[in-house]
Formats: sequence, structure tokens, C-alpha cells
Amino acid sequence: MPRSPKAPASLRVPLLDLTAQYAAIRSDIQAAIERVCSSQQFILGPEVEAFEREIAEAIGVRFSIGVSSGTDALLMSLMALGVGPGDEVITPTFSFFATAGSVARVGARPVFVDVDPDTLMMRAEDVAAVIGPRTKAIIPVHLYGLCAEMRPLLALAADAGLPVIEDAAQALGATYEGRQAGTLGTVGCFSFFPSKNLGAFGDAGLVTTNDEELAATLRRLRNHGAEARYYHREIGGNFRLDALQAAVLRVKLPHLARWNAGRQANARTYRDLFGDAALRGVRLPPQAEGRAHIYHQYVVRVPERDGLRAHLTERGIGTDVYYPVPFHRQECFAGVTPPDRRFPHADAASAEVLALPIFPELTREQLEHVVACMAEYLS
Repeated sequence: MPRSPKAPASLRVPLLDLTAQYAAIRSDIQAAIERVCSSQQFILGPEVEAFEREIAEAIGVRFSIGVSSGTDALLMSLMALGVGPGDEVITPTFSFFATAGSVARVGARPVFVDVDPDTLMMRAEDVAAVIGPRTKAIIPVHLYGLCAEMRPLLALAADAGLPVIEDAAQALGATYEGRQAGTLGTVGCFSFFPSKNLGAFGDAGLVTTNDEELAATLRRLRNHGAEARYYHREIGGNFRLDALQAAVLRVKLPHLARWNAGRQANARTYRDLFGDAALRGVRLPPQAEGRAHIYHQYVVRVPERDGLRAHLTERGIGTDVYYPVPFHRQECFAGVTPPDRRFPHADAASAEVLALPIFPELTREQLEHVVACMAEYLS
């Protein structure tokens, strides 16, 4: 098969460029910020309440609680469920650090499991093997914009009487058997870090639940455990969502479905282009029946990852590695996992995964350039 033609050397393809998105909604964003500035109400208040209503309706959940970050969403959820010293929480070993770091921050012990070799997400059979008397919760991670295989995990958790905390930081708009990520478990945790499909202008996050009592607890915990001012039922934290961030997110939320569709279209284009290119050893992102992928990241697997990444950098193409070091190999978790336990799929993934540009404003020429430059190195 002939090699893909070279694209112009001057063409640049950043991993993410939010300037085009901002240009299209600039006047609406500036009006929303001005509205908050004119009100001079910056902490919680009507802007946050409106965003909470709008996003709850958008994803089909009873309660949503705006918080300061996706990390704090996880931390708050663990606190609300009473997880603390002496408890264990099961997490995949392959994820962003906040998944396991939040468990450690409440004094509990993260128990790591290996991941599915194709989806790189938690499997029910691996979780079942490590449930013990100290297990207090399970945290599946919806990775890269695809939901984990939730049906068997939820059944296992129900049998064991364990809550499920969905780490949906990368999955707003993804669905599993027709239901939105973050609405399947006991609670769902989202991040609105600027690079997310729905990104704020700084840190912001969300917790979702269908449990009214749990929602009330979460609302107290985000405000130092207080319901009435200066009266504290429990010890919480300052996990409040800023009104400015809520206003920005309210402008962006109606565009999310279109932006996700743009990412999905780019993923289809990639699949077509890779099908036409002679590329050795490239594994494309999985496609799972009954699960809608929203491609927060477009992650391929390549045995020659580091050399390929250097080549793409020279050609003006942005990439990243999510994630180079699984939890069981992190220095801060030394001694957490018994030395005889092995995580071969996570270890293999950490040496092979490579995120390619996928944001919706990319042109076909840019996508062709990415694949052509990969073909230069791999064909």
C-alpha cells in the first residue's frame, strides 16, 4: 500500500486550541461575566442554582451540586458516604491521579485493580476478587469519554451493599445503554477543567445523585458542613462553585451536544484515514456496543510510542500521554499494594497510549496531516 502523502510542513495541529470555540461565543460569554460583575454576587447564589438546574435537566438526574473542581467532587462524595480511616475503596490503577488521591486524602486505602486490555477501564471480575470486609465504595472511571462496563459493576456493588462513585470527569454526555454517565451509580463526579468537553474558565466541578438525602449532605459539605450560616452539622470544606464559572458554563452548556458531535465526527474521520494508511501496530480507540463515546481524548496505542511522539512534535503536532505511570507505580503509593500483585494491562497501556488532537474545530486537512505524519514514521 502506498504511503500517505505528506502534508505541508508549515501546518500545525495543536492537541487542543480553545480560541476558535471562544471566538464563536465571545459576546455571550462577556455578557454573562458582566451580569455576574454587575450583581457583585460571586459565591454560589442564583447563577450557580440556575446552572445546577440546567445541567441536571440536560443529563437526566434529580440533583446536581456545583463544586470547586472534579477532584473536590470525588473528595466530597467520599466524605458524604462516610469513607474514612480504616476503610478501603476500589479504584482502577490506570486513571488521573485524583481518583486514588481523593481516597487517600480522606484517610482510606485505595485498592487498585488492573484494567480491561481493550477499554483500559475497570472490570467487575477484578473488583470481585479484592472486595473485603473493609471495602466501603467502588470508583469506576469513565476513561477518555467512554463509559465503563457498568451493568456488572452495579450488580456486584448491589450484592455487596457498596455505593458506586462514578468518576465521570471525562465523560459528560457519554451514555451507557441510553443513560448518561454520572446518573448510573450512587453519585457521579464531573470536572469542568478548561480542557474538558464542557470547560470552565478555571477549575470547576459537579456532583450528581438521585438520592435526596445524599444531595442535602453534599450541599452542606461544600460549605464547611453548614446549612444555616455559622451552624455546622459536620466538618466539610470550601468546595463551592464560583458564580463566574457557573455563568460561563451556562453559556457553553447548550453547545455541548454539538461539540461532542464534532469530536465524534473527527473520530470517524480518523478511523477512515487510519483504514487507508499502512500503519504498523496502531490500535484505535475501542468502540463498545450500547455505549456512546464522546472522545474527550482520542487515544491510540502504539508500541513505538515515544519515538512516534517525538516525530509528531517535530512535525508540529501536539500529543500527550494519559497516563505514563499507573497508581501502583507512583512513589506516594509505595507499599499500598502487596508486592505479589500484578497489573499487566495497565503497565502495557502506560507504555503505549498516545492522545491525538480531536477537538471539534479541527479541519479535515489537519486530521489528514496527523495520519500522514504518523505514516511517515510507522509505514
